[in-house]
Amino acid sequence: MLLDKVFEKYADRIPEAPKPGGVYKPVLVVDKMVYVSGHGPYLPEGGLIKGRVGDEVDQEFARDSALQTGLAILATLKQNFGSLENIQQVVKLLGMVNCTASFHAHPYVINGCSELFAEVWGPDKGLGARSAVGFVVLPNNITTEIECQFLLK
Repeated sequence: MLLDKVFEKYADRIPEAPKPGGVYKPVLVVDKMVYVSGHGPYLPEGGLIKGRVGDEVDQEFARDSALQTGLAILATLKQNFGSLENIQQVVKLLGMVNCTASFHAHPYVINGCSELFAEVWGPDKGLGARSAVGFVVLPNNITTEIECQFLLK
């Protein structure tokens, strides 16, 4: 799906590109690799999606949080590059889920972001290597955090 169609589809959910919450660069380009620092599920009206899966929220809520995190990543890429036309493909995605020790559906949750990227770049270029893991806590009690790498054209 073309990026403009994705932005149109999710127009009411795309946040402003988040500012760094610490001492780091949100995006770093080295040669043809784009490294995107961990993003949370930023909301367009401000604030973040919060809650621990298996305790405060369910896995469907968390999957939607991963989608929202992916939208925040797209906003950051668009701010840094003007468009996503120069992004050739997703290389790697690390998805972190704020969850209880008994929750085990981390891959299902992070699919919310992976499916979004597949919409943007297609299934061949939008899906890369991936890890989906659980944490007992994430900053500010956010439900998901995702960092990723992309290849430039």
